[in-house]
Amino acid sequence: MKKGFVFDLDGVITDTAKFHYIAWKDLAKNLGITIDEAFNETLKGISRMDSLDKILTYGNRENDFTLAEKEALAQTKNDEYVKLLADLSAEDLLPGVHDFLVQAKENNIPCAIASASKNAPMILEKLGVLDFFGHIVDPETLKKGKPDPEIFVKAAESINVEPKDAIGFEDAQAGIEGIKAAGMYAVGISETETLSGADLQVASMTELSVEQFMHI
Repeated sequence: MKKGFVFDLDGVITDTAKFHYIAWKDLAKNLGITIDEAFNETLKGISRMDSLDKILTYGNRENDFTLAEKEALAQTKNDEYVKLLADLSAEDLLPGVHDFLVQAKENNIPCAIASASKNAPMILEKLGVLDFFGHIVDPETLKKGKPDPEIFVKAAESINVEPKDAIGFEDAQAGIEGIKAAGMYAVGISETETLSGADLQVASMTELSVEQFMHI
């Protein structure tokens, strides 16, 4: 029987990808770099600084900035992103998420967030679901990003669950690989991309119930 749930945030709980894209596109444009939505997909699930490095490399400007300057650029992007999130509300929860979290709470199954986003607490509060989560992994405490399993192992440990007794929910290939490397059961959530290695894939959380995981 599985004893804990670990969720990615963006693309699983809510979808703020469009806001990330706007903010990164504006920053890149100011640096003389043009990115499109296809390139933005390559940034899915990775950290802010790693995303910036990918953009700078894409624009052949990877050697043009000091670490301090890059940190300032990343902060500029985040400031715009946070402004774009100002109107986020419970209506922005992805379909099926609230019902699933309620079921988890009713069955005393602890939940944790494993996201590269430093804004996760603020986003979850705006969505009205912060209280459903026993822990949110702080990405600042991580040595490696996804697909490394570190964030998923930490998330499981934070809710006192062995990784082998946890289920991870992800919408990105790197996330699925991290979940499996951590020894967890992996649920992929995507209606457009085949997530290789997922133990189960669905188009949305509406297709899932807590009960179906009680006997895995």
